Amino acid sequence: MSTTIPCTLMRAGTSRGPFFLREWLPADDDARDQALIGAIGASDPLQLDGVGGGSSLNSKVAIVSRSQQPGCDLDYLFAQVGVGQRSVDLRPNCGNMLSGVLPFAIEQGLIAAAEGSTTAVVFNVNTRSRIEVTVRTPGRRITYEGSTRIDGVAGTAAPIHLNFLDAWGAVTGSVFPTGRRIDLIDGVPVSCIDAAMPLMIVRAESLGVTGTESPVELDANRALLERLESLRLQAGRMMGLGDVSTSVVPKPVLVSAGENGDSITSRYFTPRRCHASHAVTGAIGVASAFALPGTVASGENTRAGTRALVVLHPAGRIDVEVEIAGAGDAAQIRRASLVRTARKIFHGELHIPDYVFSKPRKGAPADDGPRYPNRAITIVVPTSAGGGNDAIARTIAGRLATRLGQSVVVDNRAGANGSIASEFVARARPDGHTLMLGYIGTHGINPALHKLRYDPVADFEPVGLVGYSPTLMVAQPEVPVRDVGELVAQLEAAPDRYGYASAGDGTAPHLAAELFKLHAGVRMHGVAHKGSAPALADTMAGRTQFMFPSLYTAYPLVKSGRLRALGVAGPRRLARLPEVPTLHEAGIEGVDVTQWYAIFAPAKTPGDIVRRLNRALNEALADPETGRRMADHGAEVRTGTPEELGALVASELVKWKQVAREARLTAD
Repeated sequence: MSTTIPCTLMRAGTSRGPFFLREWLPADDDARDQALIGAIGASDPLQLDGVGGGSSLNSKVAIVSRSQQPGCDLDYLFAQVGVGQRSVDLRPNCGNMLSGVLPFAIEQGLIAAAEGSTTAVVFNVNTRSRIEVTVRTPGRRITYEGSTRIDGVAGTAAPIHLNFLDAWGAVTGSVFPTGRRIDLIDGVPVSCIDAAMPLMIVRAESLGVTGTESPVELDANRALLERLESLRLQAGRMMGLGDVSTSVVPKPVLVSAGENGDSITSRYFTPRRCHASHAVTGAIGVASAFALPGTVASGENTRAGTRALVVLHPAGRIDVEVEIAGAGDAAQIRRASLVRTARKIFHGELHIPDYVFSKPRKGAPADDGPRYPNRAITIVVPTSAGGGNDAIARTIAGRLATRLGQSVVVDNRAGANGSIASEFVARARPDGHTLMLGYIGTHGINPALHKLRYDPVADFEPVGLVGYSPTLMVAQPEVPVRDVGELVAQLEAAPDRYGYASAGDGTAPHLAAELFKLHAGVRMHGVAHKGSAPALADTMAGRTQFMFPSLYTAYPLVKSGRLRALGVAGPRRLARLPEVPTLHEAGIEGVDVTQWYAIFAPAKTPGDIVRRLNRALNEALADPETGRRMADHGAEVRTGTPEELGALVASELVKWKQVAREARLTAD
């Protein structure tokens, strides 16, 4: 039997490998490493039984999570998995894989994309260093398309800017961990430097080569490789890294003259084979050694200030900008930056065979026949990524995975006001492995406005309530309206002067806006979008002026000043926005759209599975971190039994059918 884990395979810089959220992997570190070995297929030199490429360049893994470090947005743990050996090395960093971290995090909902470009600070767990990463996000969505070309990669892509903030001495505690800028090892001058990556740099001529040979030529020179490894093992001990015979750091590098005073030629080893191009972190280290005085790689110009340098490698060049402060022995690197690209290759489920788990996994059940769950669980979300529903699903997915012993995948199936997702789940196998994040739209409003191909009661088993979120009336900050009363006055004087955005016809934001128009007696044209995220983007950009999103979706944007809250479409003021009046206080009656979210399973899912899911869901919601994350967005956690959720759905159906009838509302 295999274990299934969600996985995104990416080409990042000149490397390729799987990206995982930390919560997708086993919580136990040993089981996690065994899962990575199975994912890559490390036991086989060709890595035929995994997604590795038979090379250390394609045996890399990125593990991403929200950061636990002050001032940082993301934690990035890099793993170098063995080739033909069951090993996982967590000591190095990989700058190429780093270039895929922010795009992956945005797609997984860990970071909200800004308009145009998005910048985040990534904390590399391996080296405990910070890197500022900037990606392109037109329309608040990550794009991989662009005209930037990096040597070693076919085609072009969007640029990804990496600004290394404090990678100097991050692994060993010192930029020059031996205390000297040049050491003599077996008669060979070397520079041991820890700048983004621990390196042992040797001038190529010291080992009888030019340094311009191809990787194939250097790999065929067995005497050279053996000498390099002997020097590396001694350098590792001198750098305080201990026995590095089973580690990939320090990396050995051969350097030689470049094309001019601002370039250096490098041959970077990984460590027992020459890199086909060059590692990003290695390029930072080589450029640092080149810019600083007194190393075997030092150039003729070691002046202070910002310099644009070039590291020449077998596949082309890497441009590195470094900032040097001070002179002579006091010279220091302040920062270094460069540009990479990345591309998502696929996202799906990775099946890991049980044979890779050579040690029993903690908490693994006894093999006493079929068990639940026995593969990944999917939570289908009826709206697009980036909205409130999506954020809630991703908030609880990882905590459910921990309690159920299997990964939990979020699958966005937006369209038809949630009907596409609802129909999909209603017809899924009722075995507990396909669930739905239903909400007021799919199980309350939709049935009141549409003829559906699913029955919100007969086609689903209620699992449990997740929480509530009031609806806000928000405005684009520059709209010349101080409050609801002034808006009504302006619309009475000039009907349709303003427009509102909705997440789609028949959604809660649409219904709330129509109820507002009805009870305020005003006209305002509506623009339907495919989900809350694009609707919010249009409102913030001023293409529409108003919207009625859930507090969960809108609160971070109100808090940051990108939206202005005018009123609460609910019975009372909110603790998080106490200064914002209810629409009732503003003189508008009958606009109460409190959104709710819940988990449903297909009808006929066995009762014991539903009860286990309900128990796991309630435990996940009781986690203080879950409550904090939902509260940060303005949602209130609410748990309950399957029976209580069933009663809520029944009452909501009655309520919204009556509202639609009295207000003569339709989806059109």
